[in-house]
Amino acid sequence: MAATGATEATEAAPGPGGVRVTARRARTRARLLEAAFGVFAAKGFGRVSIEEVCEAAGYSRGAFYSNFDTLEELFFVLYEERAELIAAQVTGALTARAGDTDVASLVERVTGVLLLERDWLLIKTDFLVAAARDPRTARTLLEHRRRLRELIAERLAEVAAERPLPEVLGGAEGAAHAVIAAYDGVTTQLLLDRDVEHARAWLRQLLLALLSADGPR
Repeated sequence: MAATGATEATEAAPGPGGVRVTARRARTRARLLEAAFGVFAAKGFGRVSIEEVCEAAGYSRGAFYSNFDTLEELFFVLYEERAELIAAQVTGALTARAGDTDVASLVERVTGVLLLERDWLLIKTDFLVAAARDPRTARTLLEHRRRLRELIAERLAEVAAERPLPEVLGGAEGAAHAVIAAYDGVTTQLLLDRDVEHARAWLRQLLLALLSADGPR
């Protein structure tokens, strides 16, 4: 036991609020989140218990409560981590080639990396339903969407400086709203038909049609 304690002390690192977090605890937390992802996707957030998450992760309730106060907290963390991943994917795709303002090239890069994972979309839909009923959850979701929309709008403003966007979109901000709406629509269809490749191809065509004055090529 002394050796284990020494190892954890050596591997400890500052966490949120200055709390020391051991490597073991970080692994436990990550495993709980991974297990919860599968359980939430399979059954839906409102139908999952803490016991089911613990069983899927191979841990006790004590391990759960040493990392999360409630199942809702875990759900928020899970959503935020995946939403940040998507934002990072979009950021990387939009900034991959500085100065590139070709619409087709930007669309190709973004649609190529966007996470079109059905399990994630099921969880995202659960979060959306929760947000529709709870103002606190809604604020979290709206903040994520705002940051993503502003990132897209910033890049589209650079595009518009070289090649005007369709006037009907109302500028870069309106175009960013349209891009998010297109993604929402395509992913909703994906939940039903389960065809990822078709969803990616259709999203590409839809974005080209939205952002190019002369439509897709």
